[in-house]
Amino acid sequence: MANLQVNLGRLALNNPVMTASGTFGYGIEFADLIDLNRLGGIIVKGTTLHPREGNDYPRMAETASGMLNCVGLQNKGVDYFCKQIYPQIEGYDTNMIVNVSGNTPEDYAECAARIADLPGIPAIELNISCPNVKNGGMAFGVTCEGAAAVVKAVRRAYDKTLIVKLSPNVTDIAAIAQAVEAEGADSVSLINTLMGMSIDIERKRSRLSIGTGGLSGPAVKPVALRMVWQVAKAVKIPVVGLGGIMNATDAIEFMMAGATAIEIGTANFIDPTVTIKVIEGMNEWLDRHGIKDIKDIIGAINQ
Repeated sequence: MANLQVNLGRLALNNPVMTASGTFGYGIEFADLIDLNRLGGIIVKGTTLHPREGNDYPRMAETASGMLNCVGLQNKGVDYFCKQIYPQIEGYDTNMIVNVSGNTPEDYAECAARIADLPGIPAIELNISCPNVKNGGMAFGVTCEGAAAVVKAVRRAYDKTLIVKLSPNVTDIAAIAQAVEAEGADSVSLINTLMGMSIDIERKRSRLSIGTGGLSGPAVKPVALRMVWQVAKAVKIPVVGLGGIMNATDAIEFMMAGATAIEIGTANFIDPTVTIKVIEGMNEWLDRHGIKDIKDIIGAINQ
């Protein structure tokens, strides 16, 4: 078997396969289906400083080769996570990573600071696709200045591994990656969902309660792959690739494009054991090609 270990800065992963936030709950929901300890990491659902109800229903819609969602970061807040969820997940032998969201840089920083006190959480992933309530609702992640402001605030409050999840709804994702790298991000993950829409022509209404939502699944993979390739060439920190990964072949493509690790999201809804299948499929491919270390394929695309 090949060596599958990779590193995101100071964070060591037994293999490069992680789960994407919002698609795997807190991990414990899947514990009866797979051995969670086999995963490189689990990124738990989005957590905010205060509880959030999320958007009204309907908030999910199936599309060709994908799905739309506008769940709206429904969660019970960081204090609930620390008191109720953390004791249930701290014992797993994998990297439990919390996805952090907020409405202001101060919100992000305070949420991160509370999570920093939990010894069993070695990293956080910042969702900077959230609306900036101080700037008319424009997402932090669509400008270099907004993205940098959040990372700068969080970096002051949080000294463990900091992964920043980038929005694809921008004109130059590489520039935003460079901006968060300059403020101390240890890694970037991309892509978050693409903005999309679906209409029920009989009702003459959007299939989502707020009109638009985030598109994920196989439909976004070519865009995600291109953006990972661009960002990996633009920054020195590790890149985590996600967006439409359904099998080991998809995962290997992302690593050849420059990703050090990958996240699996929408595929978990179709096959809750897909993460294990991807780990095994990647190892089989490496063995078949005589590759002893998975790091040898990172950025190995012939261009």
